Amino acid sequence: MYYINCFFVYSCLGFLFESLVAILTHQDFNSGILYGPITPIYGIGVIFIFIISHYFFMNLHLPRWRETVIVFFILIVVLTLLEWIGGILIEKLFGIVFWDYSHLPFHVGNYISLEISFLWGILSILLIYVIKPIIEPIVGNIPPILTFLFIILFIIDVFCTILHLKGVF
Repeated sequence: MYYINCFFVYSCLGFLFESLVAILTHQDFNSGILYGPITPIYGIGVIFIFIISHYFFMNLHLPRWRETVIVFFILIVVLTLLEWIGGILIEKLFGIVFWDYSHLPFHVGNYISLEISFLWGILSILLIYVIKPIIEPIVGNIPPILTFLFIILFIIDVFCTILHLKGVF
């Protein structure tokens, strides 16, 4: 249940993060393809961050700053691959391009940019050391019935989104 709760909490926080960025930069874009206030790629990314950081922090046995540097670079690679795969899947499955980094100087195709990859690494470390300790009590205290309600609402949202994108309604 812990990782399911993480998925929902951080998917919602990712939606809020992107919405805040859009407001601050005066850009008009949607955060994700779903109707509800959830951006699944953030939830999936955070689960990867937690699993990878936990594994390396428990097994490297180096000074913490060295472990953090190693985790930083590993997460840059993993999250960049996740973003690339997510972008391709959304485009192939739904015919939608949600982000395009081709205007940035260090882009690789449409879905990867070294600048953004570096940003994901910084945000990952910030998440591990600052945000997770604040959010952890919330994630750990979500009642199972609420988790199941989130799952049902998520499934309905995905189903309605697919039907809408396929032109059913």
